[in-house]
Amino acid sequence: MESFSEQLWALRHTDRPGLLFEDDAWTHRQLVETCVARAHLLLELRPSSGPFHVGLLLDNVPEFCFVTGGAAFAGATIVGINPTRRGAELERDLRHTATGVLITEDRHLSLVDEVDHGVPAERVLSIDSERWRELSARHGGKRRPDVELDSRAPFLLIFTSGTTGQPKAAICSQERLARMARVGGEFRGLTADDVCYQSMPMFHSAALFAGWAPTIAHGCTMAMRRRFSASGFLPDVRRFGATQCNYVGKPLTYVLATPEKTDDADNPLQLAFGNEGAVHDIARFEKRFGCRVQDSYGSTEGGVSISRDADTPPSALGKAPGTLILDRETGEECPVARFDETGRLLNPEEAIGEIASPEGAAGFEGYWNNEEAVHERTHGNVYWTGDLGYRDADGHLYFAGRGFDWLRVDGENFAAAPVERILTRHPGVALAAVYAVPDEEIGDQVMAALVPVPDANLDPAELHAFLSAQADMGTKWMPRYLRLAEDLPRTETHKILKRVLRRQRWECDDPVWIRDGDGYRPLTPDDAARIRARFEARGRLSLLD
Repeated sequence: MESFSEQLWALRHTDRPGLLFEDDAWTHRQLVETCVARAHLLLELRPSSGPFHVGLLLDNVPEFCFVTGGAAFAGATIVGINPTRRGAELERDLRHTATGVLITEDRHLSLVDEVDHGVPAERVLSIDSERWRELSARHGGKRRPDVELDSRAPFLLIFTSGTTGQPKAAICSQERLARMARVGGEFRGLTADDVCYQSMPMFHSAALFAGWAPTIAHGCTMAMRRRFSASGFLPDVRRFGATQCNYVGKPLTYVLATPEKTDDADNPLQLAFGNEGAVHDIARFEKRFGCRVQDSYGSTEGGVSISRDADTPPSALGKAPGTLILDRETGEECPVARFDETGRLLNPEEAIGEIASPEGAAGFEGYWNNEEAVHERTHGNVYWTGDLGYRDADGHLYFAGRGFDWLRVDGENFAAAPVERILTRHPGVALAAVYAVPDEEIGDQVMAALVPVPDANLDPAELHAFLSAQADMGTKWMPRYLRLAEDLPRTETHKILKRVLRRQRWECDDPVWIRDGDGYRPLTPDDAARIRARFEARGRLSLLD
């Protein structure tokens, strides 16, 4: 099997554009030469003991590519550090991964200085510093280092998003990265003439697996933006001549929220490729920008991959031979989903299970220093995604939420995702996150955080009437609480942090509506006090505190 370093090295004589950033450009030949120089720089900084782990605390800047490519030639392991992590969390990430070299930039130095990360001062470098410039110049023009490489050794440690707890550092080898880059690019029809626009954060798997690596495997161009900008998206696509872009989470929604212009479709974009795009946004994005959107399902760990085809129902993920819906307790396959004439799922308690793959366990390369999490993911020789889903009679798989997205109201279990889909049908709702909050008596109540469409004036009575009129709204699904926010807490890759929303409940800074009789009304401080008193009277105050 080929490795990522071999794919990169194969471009050393190619003078086509390889990397574009702001007003700068590098050919593939120049990219490889710079990566070789960074390999020598990393070897000079290599710790005398311990693993050769290089942490990158960087925005999307060219040095992220240069150092990652250098690590591929030097036999180092790249640790992608999330710049939104702070204090003890950042310290934990660095120490957990045994980071021995830390490369950052001036804008993030204060984050590093505030924690006891354990990396010696001489191996903490800012790419904006004079020392970095001196080291880089010292190694310019050198030949590729003579290093024995193991293509199956850890090459990337990529933290999972941490939406449900402490992030785990998923292992990716050079061999797996090269395979995904080759196959993923072929699936998307990449050629050397393509320009791939990359604004998703490079420390995350989507940017590396679907963004940069395929451009190396297929010899095309990557145009990089420091950070995602909804207003800057279309100007960048036109400026760089981008033919493809990748996304994860909500970027399609954010771009669609920008003011529409009559010439939006006048651009070179042909394909937007990603996952977790909102179903109601995909067709709107395709029509407005004149491109195709290919939404898929996959995980950082690589155990399951699901892609849509022409026959996939709008709300489904697609088909994936060998991927099953299993009952986590019994390990048995869940019954096929049944629907009524409106498309409402009739048997959620028996049909919804965990998306899993008996074949995926073999391809999972593990987590760094976390055997408990490895066992949780792969026990019984099955790869368990931790995500909920169900399957229709034709074999199409549907996403029903994360493992913590179960709600139990009045004894009925259901998943959050179908309720979110109903909420976002309303023309005034741009984003919806549904989650459980405690009930005063037992079980859960439904709460939803909504981000309205810009300039939309949501009316409590009208919204309640709209939701009540939806034929597939379950009898227990109607939210008791609605939180109206300009934005929601989320990870750097735009995944909603529901654990934060659940902790804040209705006692937050945003306006909250409460369902009262046949409508919604604003939640008052007196309401909140009465709710808390009821929890206290029933001995459940600990659920709030």
